[in-house]
Amino acid sequence: MAKEIAGYLKLQIKGGQANPAPPVGPALGQRGINIMEFCKAFNDKTKDRMGQPVPVVITVYKDKKFDFVIKTPPASHLIKEAIKLKSGSKEPGRVVVGSITKEQLKKIAEAKMTDLNAFDIEEAIKIIAGSARSMGIQVKE
Repeated sequence: MAKEIAGYLKLQIKGGQANPAPPVGPALGQRGINIMEFCKAFNDKTKDRMGQPVPVVITVYKDKKFDFVIKTPPASHLIKEAIKLKSGSKEPGRVVVGSITKEQLKKIAEAKMTDLNAFDIEEAIKIIAGSARSMGIQVKE
């Protein structure tokens, strides 16, 4: 018999750095989840992504047990990392803060392919390019 699901919880935590302090502790505590158990499991699974923001979807069951699925870091973070940028443009569309090549877009699209709503790599590249443009980054051919 399948476990009965009480709800889902979506958080974005830095890889390998989950701790009981806010915002993680209160969000998990409200659902009755063992906070330290989650933090240890999450930190073990995300050691390789130390410091990167990692989205996680936690499935909470009626018996207070939980499962979680780790997603890939946000496209904006990967884009900023690829072109070594601190932040996107304050006025996207008017002010260009950097440029990104098709090759860099392809690497990011391949990394994010599991979380994107695209069937092939070309469509995934278009999605990532759109994210870059909305950050005020010029896409070079």
